[in-house]
Amino acid sequence: MSDTDEDALAEAYNRGLELEKSGDLDGAETAYLEALKLDPSDTGGVSIRLAALGRAPSPDAMPEAYVATLFDQHADVFDEILVDQLGYCVPLLLRERVRTLELGPFERLLDLGCGTGLTGVAFHGHATHMTGVDLSERIVELAFDREVYDDLYVGEAVSFLEEFEDEDDSRPTWDFIAATDVFPYLGAIERMVKGAADRLSSKGYFAFSTETLPDEQMDGKDYRVGAKQRFAQSEGYLRRVLGAESFDILSLEPITVRLEDGVPVPGHMVVAQKQV
Repeated sequence: MSDTDEDALAEAYNRGLELEKSGDLDGAETAYLEALKLDPSDTGGVSIRLAALGRAPSPDAMPEAYVATLFDQHADVFDEILVDQLGYCVPLLLRERVRTLELGPFERLLDLGCGTGLTGVAFHGHATHMTGVDLSERIVELAFDREVYDDLYVGEAVSFLEEFEDEDDSRPTWDFIAATDVFPYLGAIERMVKGAADRLSSKGYFAFSTETLPDEQMDGKDYRVGAKQRFAQSEGYLRRVLGAESFDILSLEPITVRLEDGVPVPGHMVVAQKQV
């Protein structure tokens, strides 16, 4: 049972939201820090809000407890919000990019942050075996209902790459790893890219989407939390980390990731190939 004072936590968090909305950022910071002290696991994503307000450094990733809670709470309306309201179509954009590059079909495909299975649906029939992984148990249940994955697991994407073993204690590899809409929850990407390199078969492919911010907002940083509480990574950072893990970039193209309040959110679609 949790020892967190849920009433006090809710009061501090909601007070922070109201103060932020009213423009009292000092008061909001105080309330958010109070909430974070009450809930160090940060199920409310307070650390991300503080970073978005410029009141704390950008963390390396969103808190796992926050991401899991967020997606569990919105699971039943996930597709409606993401596709219908936000115009999200990154899995289809990736499938088209793969077709243009004349890649595949693939023997084994790993879908990191699979959500309800939109990427699995996009690549159905283009991979012999598909594995999906997501941090939200409720989301994985919905992905299972699509009947496009051969295996599904509940887990954090980077930890899965680093630690997952089959029942016979072997470390499986894949020839295509997709991570659509995962990097906006990551921040620092070194572990993710290294994990993908370690799990890819020879000459395998790693494909992912990112969000971006204008150079003046990035302020020379490799990554940072934007105003909408999601991470953006710079193009130079992507290229540097991929190169360090011996990836050749086959395609790095600008895309519209989604709409926020009717405004297009810019990003990149990246397809890279392991050199060995």
